[in-house]
Parts: sequence; C-alpha cells; structure tokens
Amino acid sequence: MTTIVHAAGAAELLAAIPVLTGFTPRDSVVLLPFRGSRTAGALRFDLPAGSVGSAPPTGPPSPSSTRAHRGTEPAASTPAPTAEEFAATAIGLACRVPDTDALAIAVYADGAAPAAGPTPDPDLPSLAASGADAWLPDTRLPAASLVEELVRRAEACGLHVVEALFVGPGSWADYRDPQAAPHPLAEVPAPPSVPGFAGPAPDQFSGTDLPSPGLFAAESVGRALLALERVLGSAAPGRTPPAAVERTDPRAQETALLLDDLPSFLEEVLDSPEALSPFATAALVWILNRPALRDVALVQWASSIDRGDQALAAQLGHGLSGSAVPPDIAGILIGHGPRPDCDRLGVALALVRRTITLAPRLVRGGPLAAAAWLSWAIGRSTHAAQYLDQAQAIDPELTFAQLLRTVVDAGMLPDWSFRAAAA
Repeated sequence: MTTIVHAAGAAELLAAIPVLTGFTPRDSVVLLPFRGSRTAGALRFDLPAGSVGSAPPTGPPSPSSTRAHRGTEPAASTPAPTAEEFAATAIGLACRVPDTDALAIAVYADGAAPAAGPTPDPDLPSLAASGADAWLPDTRLPAASLVEELVRRAEACGLHVVEALFVGPGSWADYRDPQAAPHPLAEVPAPPSVPGFAGPAPDQFSGTDLPSPGLFAAESVGRALLALERVLGSAAPGRTPPAAVERTDPRAQETALLLDDLPSFLEEVLDSPEALSPFATAALVWILNRPALRDVALVQWASSIDRGDQALAAQLGHGLSGSAVPPDIAGILIGHGPRPDCDRLGVALALVRRTITLAPRLVRGGPLAAAAWLSWAIGRSTHAAQYLDQAQAIDPELTFAQLLRTVVDAGMLPDWSFRAAAA
C-alpha cells in the first residue's frame, strides 16, 4: 500500500519526515527525492562532524536508505571528506531513485542552534552563480556550506531543490530565507496519522536493543544446543565440543532429521517466530553459525522456499565440486534481484533477534551478522551497523560480518531500496 503524506509548506514537510523515515532524525542530513509533487522515500546520512563548526570530519559520509543508518567510526587514517565529496555521495544516491526530478534537504543538528546576528555577509558567493535558484545561504545556520554544496550538486544534476531546512534544539529555519528569524519547533505540527503506523521512533538508533529473554528460557536453549551439537557437531568453529554422554536426547535427533529438509524448516519457523521450542531455536543458532546454511536462510527469507531449494542445491554443489553459485542466487546477498517482501524480512528479523537473545553469548556472532544483513536488506543500515558492532565484539574474525561492514561503511544500499522508493 502506498502511503500519501500531504505537506503544504516547510513546517508540514518537517512534520512528515519522521513518518517517511520511521524515526525522528538526530544529527543527520535527510534528503527527500521528489517525483513531481510526491516524495519517493527518504535518505538519511550522518551529519559530518565538521559541518557545524566542531572538529573536522573523520570519515566518509554515512548514507542510509529509506530507513536508518549509522556509519561506524572509521579508522584514524581514513581521509576526512570534503563538503564536495559528501554532496557527491548523497546526491548520487538520490539520483538513483527512478524519475526523481526534485529534492528537499533537511539538516538536523541537536547540539547547534542558529547564531544571533545580522544577515549574512553579502560578499559570500551565491548559488546563483552556479545556475541554482538565486539565494544566499544563511551563514548563521550550522552546516550552511554543506547545504550550499548539496544544492549546487543537485542543481548540476538537474534536480530542483524545493526546500533547504535546518532543525536545531528548539527551532527550525530556512537556509533559503536568510532574512527570516528562526521559527520555534512548536510551529511544526504533529506527524500526520498514517494507518498501521504507530508513530516515529525517538531516533535512528531506536529498535536494536534486545529484550531480556529470561534466565529459564535462555538456559533451556543452551541445554538444547549442547544436545544438538552432540548429534550435528559444534555450532561454531573453535567451539569446544560438548562432552559425550551415554544417552542422546531424542529431541536433538528429531531436530537433526528436520534439518534434512532445511528450506521447509526455515519456512516453518517464520510462521511462529515468538513460539519456537528450545530445540528449534537451538537449530537456528546452529544454522546461522554455519556460513553456507546461513546464506541459504538469508536468500530464502528474502525470496521464497523455491529459492531456498535452489540456494541449498547451489551451496551443496559448491562444497562438493567447487561449482559456482548462480548469479541470481548469489546476487540476492549483495542486494540484487527482485524486491523482497518487506513484511517477510521483518518477520525473519524478529525471529533472528529472538534467537540472539536466547543463544549463549559465544555463539551469537552468526545470528547477529544475520540480523545485520536483514536490517540492511530492509533499509535500516543504522541498525545493521549496530548489530555488526556486537557481532564483531564476539568474533572479530567473522568473515561475513567483515564483508557486510565494508558494504555498510561504504554506503552501499540494496538495489531494491531504490526500486522500493519508486513503487
């Protein structure tokens, strides 16, 4: 279902942004691509550290798709981006949204406010010289030079900039109206009501905290995992095999038999993610710590059980004879292919999050990396980065997490994110 949010002016547009993103942005640059008079989603970026007069930027821009993304702290040797580099990345992503012909810009800076004082220096170069609409960026507003470069780049790419707004800790202002005084945030109406939408989250980081499962539930899964490992082998490389026992738990043997038809098992667990038995949850822990089986799970959850069958056959063929995995299967893991069902991915993410809370800490790395991929696939790259932080804290050598970290830090988004914005 297409959600239509009406905005008659700047204040109404600011009210709509939390609905379009799903959260209230903090220390962010938000771009709203337009097709005609309608928005085509929202792109959020971390606000570069040096753009509001603080320390120089310390890394590349951290873009995200129509939901959230927090870029991780880059290494100290990472070159600081210039405003031109940031704008090139941000506007380049906006241009990938099909049929985009206009753009709105909103800068959110929690710790900065418009400076009091006279109107901007008339000697400051205007964007009019670059072919943009004639306006003089308000130098009292934080990130004015960054916004000027964003507008310059957008206009050079043929995108008309309809708004350029600043939101601070109590007021908002228009970069394109330097004569106007800042407006109190109280003038911004409440976010419009949208059927099925409970309301925006407090910020882009909200929603990744894992609930406490309860000691008894976690203990039950831990015991089930030990029993399953006695049948299937260790859940993760380097994990000490459980001590042998005289009697094998028949439930572990039954679960192992269920995994003989892995795609059917992966499909069935989506039906009741909050009510799995300890042995089914332990089986998921085991699967998500096995790279080949984890890939089958992610491909299937992003597509269908038929694709799961194909992915499993491809992985078995690769393991036995070294045959290449077909591009249409492997491509799903890098964001290529048909647009997944977002609700299906959301159920899978809820399932994996529950699995993480119940798994012993030392085997949470695989499920956390899977949660990161599912978040990235949905468009929540900020959440993906946070799950990756946790996965790599547990297992710094986890290859899948390292690869996904490269993708997230580079600002790469699934191709289907842009097609989703155009739908």
